[in-house]
Amino acid sequence: MKALVISGGGSKGAFAGGVAQFLLEKHGGYDMYLGTSTGSLLISHLALHKIDKIRGVYTSVNQKSIFSNCPFTISRKYGIATIGINHWNVLRNFMNGSKTFGESKNLLQLIRNSITPQEFQELKSSQADLVVTVSNLSLNQVEYKSIRDFDYDDFCEWIWISCNYIPFMSLVRKDGCEYADGGLGTMVPIEEAIRRGATQVDAIILHTEVTQLNRMPSRNAFSLLTNMFGFMLDRIEQQNIKIGKFVANNNDAIINFYFTPTILTTNSLIFEKEQMSQWWESGYLYAATKSERSSELEPD
Repeated sequence: MKALVISGGGSKGAFAGGVAQFLLEKHGGYDMYLGTSTGSLLISHLALHKIDKIRGVYTSVNQKSIFSNCPFTISRKYGIATIGINHWNVLRNFMNGSKTFGESKNLLQLIRNSITPQEFQELKSSQADLVVTVSNLSLNQVEYKSIRDFDYDDFCEWIWISCNYIPFMSLVRKDGCEYADGGLGTMVPIEEAIRRGATQVDAIILHTEVTQLNRMPSRNAFSLLTNMFGFMLDRIEQQNIKIGKFVANNNDAIINFYFTPTILTTNSLIFEKEQMSQWWESGYLYAATKSERSSELEPD
């Protein structure tokens, strides 16, 4: 069984889309599609082979597409985008009884607009399984939600929940538990793919293979929070990869890794159309180049 696994990474998901497009064009479909956070947004359309549609979504999304109440401002200095606190929006959110700085209800509506009930039924009746990763904060565990177990509304909500990067986005209470971004527990669900029977995994990792990042000093509380969460998620991702390799070795499974060749951004909460369009193209070209090099190394 072949599985496509896409890690979390916010706006960097555009790069993953380009890589996945090449892989689907070259190898066809997969038996399983597993995603965390931004990866969960991609897998439905990838499984449907509707590349142009999901590319259009990813290269046109902006802050308003995601946030019903955006908790930060974006400013540029010397060509570098930084975030600041939108004090009024944060205060308004707390006055409304929210537990987070911002709300991402627009993203849920975007998911419902981009995945129709007819497309959902087509996916559910297909042979491929789609699985999204969520973090159950109440039970202190990671959960994997398969499309085979839910109806349209529930599965759209699980995709949304998988992307909710708290405390900047919505904290969701569902089935008596509080849920948040799947990346808080599992950034790269390789282990789950193998546990479900995958013998070959193509894993798209929205991070460089070797750490190259020297973060700029924090300029405000939000900047500090994003740096802190970035550090934590990087460590979780590295552990997921190590565990995935270990599980693969013990189950005679093969993993093909596709890391980003360069640092795409230091803040994946910033969504810019031109930049994300470029990332999609560079992801496609990177996968094509990697495939070409692999073919040259194969013995005749």
